[in-house]
Amino acid sequence: MSAPSSASAPRTLTSGPKRNSLGLRIWHWANSGLVLAQLITILFLFVIVKVKTLAPEFSRVLAEKGVTMPAAELRGLTRIVAHRIWDWHIWIGITISCLLAYRVIVSFLQRGSQRTDAKLAAIRARAARGESGATKALWVRYSYRAFYVVLAVMVVTGVLLVFEDNFRSLEHLAKEIHEVSMYIVLAFVVAHIVGVFRSEVTEEPGLISDMINGGEPAEGI
Repeated sequence: MSAPSSASAPRTLTSGPKRNSLGLRIWHWANSGLVLAQLITILFLFVIVKVKTLAPEFSRVLAEKGVTMPAAELRGLTRIVAHRIWDWHIWIGITISCLLAYRVIVSFLQRGSQRTDAKLAAIRARAARGESGATKALWVRYSYRAFYVVLAVMVVTGVLLVFEDNFRSLEHLAKEIHEVSMYIVLAFVVAHIVGVFRSEVTEEPGLISDMINGGEPAEGI
């Protein structure tokens, strides 16, 4: 019996540049981890540790041991805790700002179907053909772009707050914008996790693995 012709069966390409480039994947997972770490610092400050309520708690514990401490010194102890957490918050924020600059560089290095505009064009074509879920996928892509803008705003206002001594006139406004952008990022993170999980178990499995191994080979490279 002769061997079956290779032309009779479609070949699946497994080599070559992936649709999700290595640079994009590195940025995605590194940025995800850092944004979550940043939100955890806020969680510790205002929910878990509750720095504003530490002074009465310190006073009560010390009183049980027969130790009394002036209120000013107790506030100094709470500031030590707050400053330590804020130091982590600041350094994580600086790293996120560096990653954001890295993301801009990566966007210029994408080729063919790796590029964001190519991915948007493909989804628009699916929507024009009336494919199920294409319109939702298009809005998801636009939400990613909005997320990048909000993340950039959060980074810029965070830098202004780090160097607030040089931007006294902008300090209050920067703080308010920074807090609002933080809540938007938090909402996006929750929506993103829920959306990816829903897609994985319903109509679009493989999203997470594609962001780990790169997905299908890219076209036009």
